[in-house]
Amino acid sequence: MLYRKMSGTGDELSILGLGCMRLPVKDGKIDEERAKSQVRHLIDHGVNYIDTAWTYHLGENEPFLGSVFANGYREKVKLATKLPSWIVKNREDMDRILNAQLERLRTDHIDYYLLHNLAGALWDKMKELDVLDFLDKAKADGRIINAGFSFHGSIEDFKRIVDAYPWTFCQIQYNFLDEKNQAGTEGLEYAVSKGLGVIVMEPLRGGKLTSLVPPEIKEIWDEAEVKHTPAEWAFRWVWNHPEITVVLSGMNEESHIEENLKIADEAYPNSLNEGELQLVSRVEQKYRTLMYTGCTGCRYCMPCPSGVDIPTCFEVYDNLYLSGNENEGKMMYAAKAGGIIKGDVPGYASRCMQCKECLEKCPQHLDIPSLLKIIAEKFEGTDLETWKAAARQTFRVD
Repeated sequence: MLYRKMSGTGDELSILGLGCMRLPVKDGKIDEERAKSQVRHLIDHGVNYIDTAWTYHLGENEPFLGSVFANGYREKVKLATKLPSWIVKNREDMDRILNAQLERLRTDHIDYYLLHNLAGALWDKMKELDVLDFLDKAKADGRIINAGFSFHGSIEDFKRIVDAYPWTFCQIQYNFLDEKNQAGTEGLEYAVSKGLGVIVMEPLRGGKLTSLVPPEIKEIWDEAEVKHTPAEWAFRWVWNHPEITVVLSGMNEESHIEENLKIADEAYPNSLNEGELQLVSRVEQKYRTLMYTGCTGCRYCMPCPSGVDIPTCFEVYDNLYLSGNENEGKMMYAAKAGGIIKGDVPGYASRCMQCKECLEKCPQHLDIPSLLKIIAEKFEGTDLETWKAAARQTFRVD
């Protein structure tokens, strides 16, 4: 495992961090036995930065990790969690939530504490509620060690948040498709110029850079003299930036864990040559002609009041454009959005009632209602019942 020093703290952090938003699940809940084994395996192999949040897995995440950190594992890691800014109503809520998090995580301090999912309006609200006083006092009494924020807004808002407080670090979405999106490269460089450490989330853009690689993308990757998997290319591109301290991965498959650990043993900063960087640039340009919605699958838009499974609808639609296989896309829409695979109620795009509640929740600021209308028109034609039958047969559902 390679390590990098966090600016301002001196902490030597593993370049690979575990993002706990997507732990393995079983029967709709965290698969505790499997997830515990995975988390401890990662720690045993050098990962020392663990990221969670109040809302992950519908609130189960922090209590679960509290149990995982028994038997000396808490002392082996730097723990990050977040204040759910959107549910804070007053100054008292901040202390109440932090104290509950300490209890849930079975610890007396949080090493890296973030204001969660900031953008312009939410930041303005938190300032009015005196969040800066909260951070000062929580640091002074030792409940939190380092203060930071995670961000999903515009570059203009990012800069004014950076300038508003002596933050230790920030967490931004960054990958080779997002150099000009949200904080982007400009924000990365600005944060570093102000002395902030940088944690990166969504290096694989919610898995879209690896889960289904279209032939046009594979052909470009195959031109490389030194072969890498798509995941390795994506991680290496982020780690090529020496300004970045930790890259979070929501890995929940054992094979992915082993691959990521191997990459994190070898991914030095400035290690990609000019030819390899040009190759990544060509892949980025090709992806832009193939992808459509921009969704990362974070699920902040859920639950939908109308029962739409928004991330699944977007995933299937993007995958259709990545693969070019319309029949497969229609069957997977029936299987996934139709609840056939999960044995759940249908979450079709057509259920959207245009309430627009999702708009204020989406970190990507996507026009979700308009996209859902397009998806419904694409997938929910007269042949939907045929594809539902095909999906039930394919997945052996009676």
